[in-house]
Amino acid sequence: MNTITGKTSLAGLLGQPVNHSLSPIMHNAAYEEMGLDWCYVAMPCDGENLKKVITGLRSIDCKGLNITIPHKQEVIKTCSKLTKVANDIQAVNTLIPEKNNQWIGANTDMEGFLMPLKNQNLINKHVVLLGCGGSARAVVMGLSTLNIKRITIIGRNENSLNTFVKSMKNLLLKKNILIEGINNIKFNITQYIADADLIVNTTPIGMNNKQSEPENIPLGHKVWEILSNKTILYDLIYTPRPTNWLKLGEQKNCLTIDGLDMLVEQGALSIKLWSGFNNVPVQKMKSSAKKHLMV
Repeated sequence: MNTITGKTSLAGLLGQPVNHSLSPIMHNAAYEEMGLDWCYVAMPCDGENLKKVITGLRSIDCKGLNITIPHKQEVIKTCSKLTKVANDIQAVNTLIPEKNNQWIGANTDMEGFLMPLKNQNLINKHVVLLGCGGSARAVVMGLSTLNIKRITIIGRNENSLNTFVKSMKNLLLKKNILIEGINNIKFNITQYIADADLIVNTTPIGMNNKQSEPENIPLGHKVWEILSNKTILYDLIYTPRPTNWLKLGEQKNCLTIDGLDMLVEQGALSIKLWSGFNNVPVQKMKSSAKKHLMV
């Protein structure tokens, strides 16, 4: 990492929690490779402080911010305008400095999510999503570009689930994609799991879990007994690597994907938006993150 001096500029990540994040590792590796005198820091921030922290960072000419759980929707209120993708998704994971001490809200999660699926044929397939937060919105928008047939959203909070599905339906009208929400507290979801071609975990369940605790699995252990080996499991979590859920998928001979590629790709796109440079060293970012995970 470059030596921090009085000329070094700041970029960073806001969320709660952020102590698990690999973003500082991969961003700082990229800055050094690119010759940028920047330093990227993970900054824990509660919702009640979000606006004043973001305003303060802009006033000291912070070069850019990434936003993570649980602020991806709340942060919209602090933006002077949104990119088209962020507006469609109604979730922001990247803040770009704007004139007059303002921020532009962008979303790079969608493109990052799609990268590991670029060689998979999901035309007319059935996808199950676990969770309905800010990341799930980006996932649905990404899936809508893959000509899939049906998306089933599984969630615990009925009000949040219904609101999410309604907003996504409006965006998918022209795509001819069926979307439905299923409350896993009220309904038996095993058949949806059995029929799915791709299942995506967008919840934080399993993050930083102890490897000996199998209960840190989305929806609990029992529901996955019916899992088919034709199903792709995609966990947006990247710490630990693999999660207990993906380990379970490997035992069922499923193709499994963790969140590292998505993290790296969305981070690289953020750097492009902040710096204006297209030659972001993606492989350097990924190798640095992998090396840190093995420590």
